[in-house]
Amino acid sequence: MRPGSGKVEFTLETRARAAGRVRLRERLTLSDGTALVVSNVIGVGIFTTPALIASLVPSPMAMLALWATGGLLAFAGAVTYAELAKLCPDAGGEYNYLTHAFGPLAGFLTGWTSLIAGFSGAIAASAVALVSYASHYFPSLTSPLPIASVSLVFANLSLSRQSLLAAVAILFFAIVHILGLGPGRLAQKVLASLIVTAIVVLLIAGFLSGRGSWDHFHPTGSPLSMRDWLLALIPVMFAYSGWNAAAYVSEEMRGSGRAVGPALAMGTGIVLVLYVALNVLFLAALSLPEMAAAINVGDASAQHLFGVAGGFLTPVFLIAFLGAISAMTIAGPRVYFAMARDGAFLRCFSRISPRFETPAYAILLQAAWSIVLVLLGEFQQILIYTGFGIMLSSGATVTALYVIRHRRGLRGDSVRTLVIPAFFSVASALMIGNALYRAPKPSLIGLLLIAAGVPLFIFSRRKDAGEALLFSSQPAVNPEGESS
Repeated sequence: MRPGSGKVEFTLETRARAAGRVRLRERLTLSDGTALVVSNVIGVGIFTTPALIASLVPSPMAMLALWATGGLLAFAGAVTYAELAKLCPDAGGEYNYLTHAFGPLAGFLTGWTSLIAGFSGAIAASAVALVSYASHYFPSLTSPLPIASVSLVFANLSLSRQSLLAAVAILFFAIVHILGLGPGRLAQKVLASLIVTAIVVLLIAGFLSGRGSWDHFHPTGSPLSMRDWLLALIPVMFAYSGWNAAAYVSEEMRGSGRAVGPALAMGTGIVLVLYVALNVLFLAALSLPEMAAAINVGDASAQHLFGVAGGFLTPVFLIAFLGAISAMTIAGPRVYFAMARDGAFLRCFSRISPRFETPAYAILLQAAWSIVLVLLGEFQQILIYTGFGIMLSSGATVTALYVIRHRRGLRGDSVRTLVIPAFFSVASALMIGNALYRAPKPSLIGLLLIAAGVPLFIFSRRKDAGEALLFSSQPAVNPEGESS
């Protein structure tokens, strides 16, 4: 109650204290967090993106430098998120950090982006790609030809064998992760171990094949301009995206926020080493012109090194897609759960399964929207539009460290809390500016899609305030059953 006003103020903090704050149990270990990061990052992008990079850079060493720089930027982001997790150990990742630094609306907008595209769109894309690559073995079962379609006002829902199987894959992992962290943790660690093992075996076999050529590493072309460097760095950073996965589950990490840092560092470090090593192998197998002309650099390299037919690496791609879908099914719902718990989103999605102790409603929400995106077939366009917003969110989150530390009066600035975040922030600002300059229309459309969530935020806040008022107006009951 405000002194002298006779009125009660209902903030999110007041509501949480009145109703009791629902929390997720600390059950995840360092290996669980590391597996989450590895699976969330490693995808088919590392096997296809090098073709795009090869078309943008003038020399092999510049290409390797780009992948190393991208990895160091991801590692800088991981170090910064580790510091943020210590200060704000609740679930939700960027939503949690931006809310503390810039207020509930800023946090909501990044969480809304995660829901409409960041996680859901990526899950839809991974599920469709999973089925598409599986067609190498089961062509008749994975046809993209429509079986049935429904015309809506603004879109068309199309059901095919491909979309149906993609929906089954999404629903399967949703059920696995609703049934508790036990089966979910096991599935995630198995998939992460399989993808790392597969890549290590590929690297060893490739370098021992003796069919590569170190002549491919000789410098060619002119020096790389800053403009082209930034342009090429964007797809590299997208290939590294997901390095922040452990931050979303910080509330469930044993030791709370302090356990997030080692998981982020180990996961990102493993990916950095594997990515640079894979690009060395690709360059040994293919010249830059050959690489730029390849659709899938991984398959083209395997054909040259081992003399195998196309599709040799399909099992690796399938494992990568399965791991990515699983990891995002764990991470994403923790954002919506945290938003709903704070009253920034519909409160029903803060419910935890009493039997399995998982954010079941939030998991089902993400799965349902991902399946809708699969049926609509619009997930790729949404990802393109919101890619700018995702970059903006990561950059803003890193700057949030300065704001939170300043507000809490923390001193003793170090390399971890001053220099490294600045390195990531400057690089993010340059890439964001470059994206606005080179592709202003998709960036602006993406911002409009993100802003479309504001009415939902306002509705959720007002509804939550109304519930808090109703809750507080009820008389308290003492243990003897008498009203106070």
